[in-house]
Amino acid sequence: MNPDADSALQPVRRRGFDLGWVKAAGPVSMPDAAAVVAGWQQDQAALLPGMINVNPFREEIAQAHHLMAQVLDAEEVGPFFDAEPYLSRLQYLPMLATSAEEHDKQGIEKLYFDAEQEDGEIIAEGLWCKASWLSFHDGDASLRFRFSFGMEGFEDVAADPLKQQWAGKLCDALFPESAAVTEDAAVLNLLTTVLGGEVAFVERIVYFNAPNGGAQMHHDVERGHDGVIYAQLSGSTFWLALAKPLLMDELTAFVADPAYSDAVRSVLPDQTARDELARLLQDRVALAEYMEEPDHELVEAIMDRSAAFTGYLCERGYGYIVKAGDALLMPQRDLESCVWHAVTCLGDEPGEALSFALRRKAS
Repeated sequence: MNPDADSALQPVRRRGFDLGWVKAAGPVSMPDAAAVVAGWQQDQAALLPGMINVNPFREEIAQAHHLMAQVLDAEEVGPFFDAEPYLSRLQYLPMLATSAEEHDKQGIEKLYFDAEQEDGEIIAEGLWCKASWLSFHDGDASLRFRFSFGMEGFEDVAADPLKQQWAGKLCDALFPESAAVTEDAAVLNLLTTVLGGEVAFVERIVYFNAPNGGAQMHHDVERGHDGVIYAQLSGSTFWLALAKPLLMDELTAFVADPAYSDAVRSVLPDQTARDELARLLQDRVALAEYMEEPDHELVEAIMDRSAAFTGYLCERGYGYIVKAGDALLMPQRDLESCVWHAVTCLGDEPGEALSFALRRKAS
């Protein structure tokens, strides 16, 4: 099946669950800057078709796909970054150590770097790149490479702009195709307009979404950034994206609608669980808090395993097909208003994408 054929129906399958079929409704036009700004301020996702110029980076994208295949085969990363073409790119970012992430079932390997000047003086230390599986599902070969610094889970990208900057340069060195976002004048101009000031890319993730893979419904609210730009460099993905208050509204309406009672029962066969969900949906504060818990199975069953709910959200305009060269802009203002989103690989081949957190540079 050709993921680039707008007229072709494509299956939406993630982690063993069939969530329906999608096809592009037709050509999508680029919104003007005023519409993008208004959507950002109203906590709405914005699809930016053709925003990313991938043509100058064909070789780098092909090399990144080769790296993915190597990592899938070896289940390690260090030896590949210690060889060309990466070794020469890391001239002032020497790799100091690696660690097998045995404490993290999704972790593959973490690689540690320092940034040095020509004379060997250290400019920024404690930088790292972590390679991970995107899920625990055996049939999902999706990978991600996350770049940051300091203690994982506690790093605050707003607190140390220098290390944040060098973590970005580390991403640039290993994945030079990052420049399709970070050095493109049109992209930078739009983001500067949206943020109301010069943009900083404060955390970077390079994704490889594979067939039967992707990410379940979640948000990306973290300290130190205001939102995320997702740029598809190869392949194609299907997204659901909407602000948390709207997602709560749609969950409540879907479960309450008798037309979908069988669909709810199919993913929550236990009556006690359905009764508990019904009570939860009647208390908006409790529902908002429950959605932030690590285990939110009652709503996860609907959001991530119900084909009927996927179709329901698409009918309401919250579905997006993102092709190579497209970008998706998603505000992440706070836990109450952030854009929740789910992504699924379309087609028979994995695709590379960039997911870079954004904030306005301090004046």
